[in-house]
Amino acid sequence: MNEMFAELVAMGRGWLVLAGIVFLRVGAAMALLPAFGERSIPERIRLVLALAFTAIVFPAVATSLQTRLDAGTLPGFFLITEAVAGLAIGIVIRLFVLALQIAGSIAAQSTSLAQIFGGDTVEPQPAIGHVLLVAGLALAVMLGLHVRLAQVLILSYDILPAGQMPGGDLLSQWGVARIAKAFGLAFTLAAPFVIASLIYNVALGVINRAMPQLMVAFVGAPAITAAGLILLFLTAPVLLSTWIRALDLFLNAPFGAW
Repeated sequence: MNEMFAELVAMGRGWLVLAGIVFLRVGAAMALLPAFGERSIPERIRLVLALAFTAIVFPAVATSLQTRLDAGTLPGFFLITEAVAGLAIGIVIRLFVLALQIAGSIAAQSTSLAQIFGGDTVEPQPAIGHVLLVAGLALAVMLGLHVRLAQVLILSYDILPAGQMPGGDLLSQWGVARIAKAFGLAFTLAAPFVIASLIYNVALGVINRAMPQLMVAFVGAPAITAAGLILLFLTAPVLLSTWIRALDLFLNAPFGAW
């Protein structure tokens, strides 16, 4: 009986070490992941979410981790490699949240609504950006974001092996490509507001040219504000569907650039 108990204790210690290694990557990514890593979420809740994701990812990668440990990789080395891998994954996925925020800022600036801040957020942002951000995150979670993130974390062990430092050139190429696409996505989402702002300013210039005595700015400011709100109401479903489609395409092949 004592031998069996000692064997179980030794096995439990081994599992605890492996689970701790998985937690290093999952915890680092969880600090930046959309919806689950928001700064408005209490730290205790984020810790529980990180432990839950660790419990999901651990059974799928335990064998490969044990192989790396048996190959002679020092357990302390995992502190660096797993943190770097987790942060890289979290930052790249976080870019989709930044794309929504940038799109909202561009739209608000184009429609003279940049001074209206909305939501009880840690970082102030225009009301349009807050609406798009909250709606986008809610839509992503409803469509199974937690499942997709677990899949990405499990897949990351094939692309970023545990105990192996990711190459700087690969990380830079991957990061630059994702940042460029994030800015492109942000401008695509804000394009209707930019076009409306261009039409408004051209029309305002023509009216001012025809009637110099008319204070066109006082007449046009309420018009562009109302047009911006109406445009947000009409285009929000299309913008969010475009954003969620881009996020889904990325999560299907998150390491495609590698």
